[in-house]
Amino acid sequence: MNPKVRIAVVAGVVVLGAVLAWQAWGPKREGGRALSGYVEGEALYLSSSVAGPVSQVSVKRGQRVEAGAPLFALDAAPLVAQRDRAAAAVTQAEAQLEDARKGQRPQELAVVDAQRAAAQAQLNQAQAEFNRIAPLVRQGIYAPARLDTARAARDSAAANLKAVERQREVGTLGARGDAVRAAEAGLQQARDALAEAQSQLDRTGQRAPAAARVEQVFFQDGEWAAANQPVISLIPDDRVKVRFFVPEQALSAYRVGQGVAFTCDGCARNLKATIDYISPRPEFTPPVIYSRESRDRMVFLVEARPDNPRDLNPGQPVDVTPAEAAK
Repeated sequence: MNPKVRIAVVAGVVVLGAVLAWQAWGPKREGGRALSGYVEGEALYLSSSVAGPVSQVSVKRGQRVEAGAPLFALDAAPLVAQRDRAAAAVTQAEAQLEDARKGQRPQELAVVDAQRAAAQAQLNQAQAEFNRIAPLVRQGIYAPARLDTARAARDSAAANLKAVERQREVGTLGARGDAVRAAEAGLQQARDALAEAQSQLDRTGQRAPAAARVEQVFFQDGEWAAANQPVISLIPDDRVKVRFFVPEQALSAYRVGQGVAFTCDGCARNLKATIDYISPRPEFTPPVIYSRESRDRMVFLVEARPDNPRDLNPGQPVDVTPAEAAK
């Protein structure tokens, strides 16, 4: 081949390669092409705060669940027994407090009443003896010492009656204030233990906190799950988002709360999303040496929440209509 022709061919190939490279990697207007992105789903991992064998798994991988739907449950027999013991302790503490607040039983008070009647009869007899001896002493029939003995017997009977009456009054009272407060504290402690046991029992099973799809089931019926180890992972609808990248020179056209349109293969038309995050830090894709000529390769991550996330699959590629093109 003629050397001049060879040089011309090589030069043409080089120019053609340069043109193609410029078209592929050179600066472009943001409004001239769709912005690349993908669907992202943030997983929510659900576990139990206690360890135990899995007794029931109510969902399958890929299944959609609504808010409040049961997901899984652990064998709760030991915790049920613990809850029942705590409930019995509450009943016991309530009875002890009630006993501390009230006085003696009616049968015990009846015994005191009988003692009071006997004391009253003894006083009446002593008073009658005193009344009989007093005039005889004044007449000189009995010595004054006989009157002193009768007076002492009367006063002793009166004191005994007063003591029995005070005993009757005390019998109608409850325990001392310190004892009552101690019983109240014991009851509160028992109630707290019951609430804790019930809370642990409730956490042996989980329900869907929101409408979601089941991403993964890590344990099946009969398998042992450690405490706080995920049993099921969900992707809630409100944690599905569209991620795309905006060139640096077009970033000012985007703001939080702004709506964007996007498309994806096999999806419905007119898909919309609302921007809720714009990254404050740039990224380079592909990595290049920063220069004024290639700084459109510096992009910023933007996240938007789709209006209808139910039909979007995480990892699915999307094309976002640029803000300038949408106007």
